[in-house]
Amino acid sequence: MIDAATDSSAPHARRPGWRWAPAWVLAYVALWPAPGYAEGVLVLGALVAIFMLLRSRFRGGTELLSGPAWALTSVLFFAYWLPEPISALDAVDRGRALGEAAKDLRYLPFLWLAASAVASTQGRRTTFGGLAIIVGIWTLDAIAQAATGTSPLFFGLDSLKQAISGRPMCTEAEVDAADRLSGVLGPCNLKLGQVLASLSPFALYAAARRFGITGWLLAAAAVGLVVVLAGSRASWITYALVLVLSGWRLLGWRKLLGVFAFGALVLGVLSFTSEHVQRRVERTSHALAGDGQGVDSALAGRTRIWSAAWCMAREHPVNGVGARGFREAFAGCDPMPGQPAAWGTGPALHAHQIVLEVLSETGAIGLLLWLAGVALAWRAWRFSDAAARDRARPAMLALAVTVFPLNTHLAFYSTFWGGLTLMLAALYAGSLLARDPHAAVDGVR
Repeated sequence: MIDAATDSSAPHARRPGWRWAPAWVLAYVALWPAPGYAEGVLVLGALVAIFMLLRSRFRGGTELLSGPAWALTSVLFFAYWLPEPISALDAVDRGRALGEAAKDLRYLPFLWLAASAVASTQGRRTTFGGLAIIVGIWTLDAIAQAATGTSPLFFGLDSLKQAISGRPMCTEAEVDAADRLSGVLGPCNLKLGQVLASLSPFALYAAARRFGITGWLLAAAAVGLVVVLAGSRASWITYALVLVLSGWRLLGWRKLLGVFAFGALVLGVLSFTSEHVQRRVERTSHALAGDGQGVDSALAGRTRIWSAAWCMAREHPVNGVGARGFREAFAGCDPMPGQPAAWGTGPALHAHQIVLEVLSETGAIGLLLWLAGVALAWRAWRFSDAAARDRARPAMLALAVTVFPLNTHLAFYSTFWGGLTLMLAALYAGSLLARDPHAAVDGVR
């Protein structure tokens, strides 16, 4: 049977804009080191998607996505978005909450575009392969920075920025304050560890598919080294989950235990050779003190933040303090007002934990909507066949480890991390419920 994605006579093959969808997704990710340009690509992609749907009067939608894929992509977006306007009704900062809700509507057409990018065999090959290449390039760049002290990619971007505007991408204070490997994202955006950990399934599955166990091991070692040097302990947990969930099928449990033993040995060596890793390990060991102060020190002051988040949830149980309203509400719930904070000056900006963020900012309504999205995503997986699961596995794993609740997190209602999470949700829905000839189409019932 001919795949419609490669059949030039198929109707959707005459829709060139949608054939460009993989390039749009990859451009969005590749431009994350320049957030303004990445946001521009996202907005432009959303506008193009709307224009093309209006031009076709929404006819032929199943040529782009299967019916269940349209449904699941839209449902996952609304599970994320609906809590925002609901929380704005009596938010601490109503104007900002309403503004965030209005601004985040741009994600929906972009998610349709992202889901359509992986709805065909060729689209998935391009999109997932492109993401694997981006992860590989950023990993090699970070290794070069570890060896030489300079990220070649960030140096090039910074030089270009200075040539155009006369200003660097990061201030001297931000450069001096950077305490970890920053890679292509730069010292003013220390999220490389979290980003690589979340996107690593695409690289690991691509390496295993092309080079087998040896490829997976080499890719896992390279990405793991960068995650340890560049990331927070949250990214270490995220990456450990990736290794477990991707490695056990390929290696079996015994060989996988050997991988973790080797990783522990490398971590031990790095704790003596890298000041950043040494500080992380020492801080983690404070939890062994057995008292509240030691645990709080091990968690970098997050017990104070989580206490404040729980206070907000108690005082605003129905719809929270408003999306992105955590910083305004923090002072009223700070359990240690006036005392120096482990994170520095100023209020905490978000809850640093997905369940507490959703509960404190959007209340029980928001949490129920998020859980409904999780249930429908799981139901789609459960009712899909083995072929559908195999083609969606990299996106599923990337999404699952990103929202894994027993970890600390970046802000899911922020532009950067919210955009990353929603993109992964769209890639999951589009690949699982693809319109390929042998695709499962009953994933959402």
